[in-house]
Amino acid sequence: MSNPLPVVETVSQLVPSPAPAPALAPTLRFQRLSPAAVLPAYATTGSAGMDLSACLPAPLTIAPGAIVLIPTGWALAIPAGFEGQVRPRSGLSTKFGVTVPNAPGTIDSDYRGELKVALINLGKEPFEVTPGMRVAQLVIAPVVQPAIREVDSLETTQRGTGGFGSTGMGSANASRG
Repeated sequence: MSNPLPVVETVSQLVPSPAPAPALAPTLRFQRLSPAAVLPAYATTGSAGMDLSACLPAPLTIAPGAIVLIPTGWALAIPAGFEGQVRPRSGLSTKFGVTVPNAPGTIDSDYRGELKVALINLGKEPFEVTPGMRVAQLVIAPVVQPAIREVDSLETTQRGTGGFGSTGMGSANASRG
């Protein structure tokens, strides 16, 4: 009887190599609109999103339930074929209930106005945004614009027209046996 498992002769065969960097990572060009603006940056080498900081002349208080637009002091050029996704910072959302109401907010590649962050305070207490505070993250992602075609009907699927909540709330493993 043959052994179905492969024979490992070196440690390098056990440890996967890191994924290669994309051949052509896009370049983002930022235009400073305010001398007080903090250039967006990645907090760690593994960060998916770069931090966006508030460019405010003074602290701003967000009342519970209020939505405000926070300027960053930057305009940017996102390359064609990509979008910017403005996402909440996990610490602000879990500790204070401050999040991005339209998460993720999309920045199109042809937008050239000031990058602003919409924030909502879902918490019970007022929240103070201070100048330079990191308020959101910006993730750059590829986008595809498919051809659009009107048809008379669509193929059927197991799910069919079942929408919001139609697959239930139980454990995903419960139905798999």
